[in-house]
Amino acid sequence: MKVALFLPSLEGGGAERVNLLLAQGLKERGAEVDLVLAQAQGPYLSAVPKGVRVVDLKAPRVLFSLVPLVAYLRRERPKALFSSLSHANILALWARGLAQVPTQVFVVEHTPLKESRLGTISFRERAAHALLPWVYPKAQGVVAVSKGLAEELVEVFRIPRDKVRMIYNPVVSEGLFRKADVEEEVLSHPWFAPNQPPVLLAVGRLSREKNFSLLLRAFARVRRRVPSRLLILGEGQERGFLEALVGELGLSEDVSLPGFVPNPYPFMRKAAALVLSSRYEALPTVLIEAMALGTPVVATDCPFGPREILEGGRWGQLVAVDDEVGLANAMQEVLENPPPSEERELMRKVALERFGVDRAIQEYWQLLGG
Repeated sequence: MKVALFLPSLEGGGAERVNLLLAQGLKERGAEVDLVLAQAQGPYLSAVPKGVRVVDLKAPRVLFSLVPLVAYLRRERPKALFSSLSHANILALWARGLAQVPTQVFVVEHTPLKESRLGTISFRERAAHALLPWVYPKAQGVVAVSKGLAEELVEVFRIPRDKVRMIYNPVVSEGLFRKADVEEEVLSHPWFAPNQPPVLLAVGRLSREKNFSLLLRAFARVRRRVPSRLLILGEGQERGFLEALVGELGLSEDVSLPGFVPNPYPFMRKAAALVLSSRYEALPTVLIEAMALGTPVVATDCPFGPREILEGGRWGQLVAVDDEVGLANAMQEVLENPPPSEERELMRKVALERFGVDRAIQEYWQLLGG
């Protein structure tokens, strides 16, 4: 059985990491898997699982991948195509219609659509969102990665409820733990040497929705009370703004933005806490990864995902979105009173049970009739 996964590229992000895990899991169950990319570029190209074929449509933009995607579907005729991200999802459904093949198209939503429209998004994304109610019902199924996002698709975007399936992302795998054990980078980083102040960690694109400016302002409050440091792993269009803010707040000695790191897990395991400051998410993978590694977490109670993942605050502190003082207090609390080892061990087990790769792959396999 041939299965295709369609993505714009393999630039660093949660959806890209999830698709690589999905490709690996489907291949291990016996599927022939093609990773079809509008452009075969991005730092995760080197992480494509062995035996998964990369198909490069060589399109400068997702829109221009329509014709080569139609040609791919006619030539390869996969049983199913899983597409991720709204604009790519719409194009995948158009391509299947034009190709006139029996391929089943499943679209996977990774973004809270209503919340993202309140921010600065491109015309392309706004157009895609406007088309969802008319295009998504043509899919074989619509996968939402959290309960909140599934409800939004039904209630706000009028997708028929029987089309929508909630499947948590495949996140926790043996590979995650193996990567966390590779400690050379951490051991060589001066901040993680013995007798250094604790390090708070954030991981994600340097973009507006991640709200790292809030995190920096909150950390400035924390640092005045507790010796500590902040490491933000990621790259994006807000780098210049954030670097200027670091200087403005006088944090240059205690904040580092080293860019995208292919393997953040050794840092995650050694960090005093993982902090998520987002305005919105769908199912923030980094929270699950931190839980699986036993790292304390602090997160904004944004739509969607943090409240689901942390079960209402059972496994980490939740603070209101844009609450600078609340975020600072929560970070200070976890630095001064970290959860006991027994609590961390239980958190690890819960993460594996709820967000393990095997469970998610089984649910995707069922969509294929397996």
